[in-house]
Amino acid sequence: MSVVLSGPPAQPGDDLDVPRPVSPGLPPADRLFHGGSRVVGAVVLVITGSIGLFLFLQLLPTLRSYGVHFFTQANWSPQIAEVGIAAAVVGTILVASIALAVSVPLALLTALYITEYAPRWLKGPMVSLIDLMAAIPSIVYGIWGFFLLQPIAMQVSRWLSQYLAFFPPFQVATDPSAPNIQLLPHYGSSTAIAGVVVAMMALPMACAVMRGVFAQAPAGEREGALALGATRWGVIRSVVLPFGRGGIIGGTMLGLGRALGETIAVAVIISPNYIINFNVLQTGSITIPSLIALRFPEASPGELSNLLAAGFVLFVLTLVVNLIAAVFITRSRSGAATEI
Repeated sequence: MSVVLSGPPAQPGDDLDVPRPVSPGLPPADRLFHGGSRVVGAVVLVITGSIGLFLFLQLLPTLRSYGVHFFTQANWSPQIAEVGIAAAVVGTILVASIALAVSVPLALLTALYITEYAPRWLKGPMVSLIDLMAAIPSIVYGIWGFFLLQPIAMQVSRWLSQYLAFFPPFQVATDPSAPNIQLLPHYGSSTAIAGVVVAMMALPMACAVMRGVFAQAPAGEREGALALGATRWGVIRSVVLPFGRGGIIGGTMLGLGRALGETIAVAVIISPNYIINFNVLQTGSITIPSLIALRFPEASPGELSNLLAAGFVLFVLTLVVNLIAAVFITRSRSGAATEI
């Protein structure tokens, strides 16, 4: 940054110890960048606020028609004036929870391997491959989950319901020893299968955040731990993981935001069922995004307003999750300077 000294030139007899005012002079490129950044930030805030305002205005007619029952009613039947998103909210949370339970450990181990164990020639291809997973369309994940993953997942679901049925979410109202041909009506298109597919979509985002934070672990602390006799795992446990705690939480929350809003892949896999179903291995569930996607093409004007009201609930959930993630990332040590 250049500094411009302002004021008249010194004259003979002037007191040279008196400081002259200093005014920073930013180059034109810096001024253009600062101004452009402010404009882009303002545009993003305006767009986000306008979306929230539009959805909130659509929520008001729904609340006038159904009141708080819109949030507590599970059934979605506009024909008989029973409209509620309780089942969709529960399904959304269950799918997102299963996605986090699968994706976060995989993302954490993958990020640690890339930053700490992988040879240099392998790091680049692995990073590109993980990042490429984020570019695969949702419909491709849905088709993969329906035709390839589901037959295998149904066998796993049957095993879990047969030997771990004492855990209530693993209970399925059928005979686990039934022939394979009878598995699809009971174990297919379940919340668990949808959650595993969504986990593959949330993994790249969580892994990218964790990998970036782990790579910034202070070199001085690494070398100090090695000098004291720590093994590679000791360095990870005493330096990398404590330093990257905020990144782990932030990546997890960003993955949660991705999982909450997934639409097409869940709509392809899941079997719509408008009841609150905590049995994640059993066929039938619904999420807010899949509810909107499945009901939107044939929605009447009144039902369309209800769907947009459900979209406002999803908007608030996703916004809160991403705000929490931003807070954790900002407060983490990842922004600190790396010691050399």
